[in-house]
Amino acid sequence: MSESSQYDSCFDRPRLVIKKVLAKPQSEGNGAVVRRSIGRHELRNLDPFLMLDEFSVSAPAGFPDHPHRGFETVTYMLEGAFTHQDFAGHKGTINTGDVQWMTAGRGIIHSEMPAGEGSQKGLQLWINLSSKDKMIEPRYQELLKEDIPRAVNNGVEVKVIAGEAMGVQSPVYTRTPTMYLDFTLQPTAYYHQAIPESWNAFVYIVEGEGVFGIPNSGPVSAHHCLVLGPGEGLSVWNKSSKPLRFVLLGGQPLNEPVVQHGPFVMNSQDEIDQTFEDYQYCKNGFENARYWRSGH
Repeated sequence: MSESSQYDSCFDRPRLVIKKVLAKPQSEGNGAVVRRSIGRHELRNLDPFLMLDEFSVSAPAGFPDHPHRGFETVTYMLEGAFTHQDFAGHKGTINTGDVQWMTAGRGIIHSEMPAGEGSQKGLQLWINLSSKDKMIEPRYQELLKEDIPRAVNNGVEVKVIAGEAMGVQSPVYTRTPTMYLDFTLQPTAYYHQAIPESWNAFVYIVEGEGVFGIPNSGPVSAHHCLVLGPGEGLSVWNKSSKPLRFVLLGGQPLNEPVVQHGPFVMNSQDEIDQTFEDYQYCKNGFENARYWRSGH
């Protein structure tokens, strides 16, 4: 491909970076350190996304027993392993490259704790559920590394956790329509990824640095979250001498009110008040909370 066509976007209306947030380390859970990008005051949410944390946890730190209602958590292990237990009797360990997609729905109490020596690292994304889905029964999808579709072409590798890229499609069912793509671009590589025009989308850079949107924009380095404006898709170039790894996330906006109180996300303050009552009195989805404690 010629130099000129390499730097031409294949989109008439490429998505440009409209906001850039550096995810700085903060304490969370019990001794854990997270870099939060979505879910802090500069970027409260990006409909349908509520939060993105890049976490780094060493035992005995972790995320002991805590509740959720009204959304989904997607945990993607970048390094190491995490063990999950919940009050419905579900237990499992996800290792490097594995994904757990948990729909909390009407209620779950669970723990997430490191399962190995040293630092366990990953990404946790919170995806909102529409009002009609907030009180559904909890469910899980676990995707092992070897079951995540991947494709490689011209120095670009993609792992398709949700959605579609390079002609491969993920088996994950997303109640809120979502794409979750993990890209690695070798030096001099570039790629153009279509994104449904009605969706909101963002990039989180895991390692290296890249040029996003248009070829003459400045490079952006690891731990930055880039909110993308409207358009047909994202163009990205790796002009550095090291590999670039980033995740690209897109989702169909719900366009509903968001009332969040910690681990509970509903559509009104009345629903939040009801959630606290349900949790306190172990009812309406929290029945198992009365007697359950994790082994941590």
